[in-house]
Amino acid sequence: MIGRLAGKVIADDLAGSLVLDVAGVGYELATPLGTLERTQRDGDHVVLHVHTHVREDALELFGFASDAERRTFRLLIGVPNVGPKTALAVLSALPLPELSRAVRDANVARLTRVPGIGRKTAERLVLELKEKLSPLAASEPNAESAPGRPRDADRLVGALTNMGYRAGEAERAVGALGSRVGNEPFADLLREALAHLTP
Repeated sequence: MIGRLAGKVIADDLAGSLVLDVAGVGYELATPLGTLERTQRDGDHVVLHVHTHVREDALELFGFASDAERRTFRLLIGVPNVGPKTALAVLSALPLPELSRAVRDANVARLTRVPGIGRKTAERLVLELKEKLSPLAASEPNAESAPGRPRDADRLVGALTNMGYRAGEAERAVGALGSRVGNEPFADLLREALAHLTP
């Protein structure tokens, strides 16, 4: 099993997939949106904490900026009806501190706004993770305390296209947010962008 990779990013589609060159070998990893902005860096190399997911027909690698994020992913996929893609969608839409608050407060409405999470699954997340996420969130820097990430606009567009919106629509919705992008919490901006897209 691969647990950690350090290398140079040679491809990044901004929508949850990247290729990491490690000593001449390119590893393709699925990642939550915004992972590269949160990773530990050593020059032009990044360090990713990796979960190796083995299926009968595939071996998939999932990369995370921190061990706490990887452990949260593993907790999520341990919940019935939550597969790796849904777990990535959760971590893309909700930074770990916000996810922990939503689960702690049993905020089912907030959880069901994540693509792929229905009411029953949201209730199950609350039931199974209520006692488990707070310690992980406490060990993680608060994602909302560092506004101004240089690629927030790209992250927003990537999140919206992952939800099924066309790239042009996503660009217009993000453009409508103006100077708020990079100066307000990502989750709030994503909600506002979605409001622009909802008739």
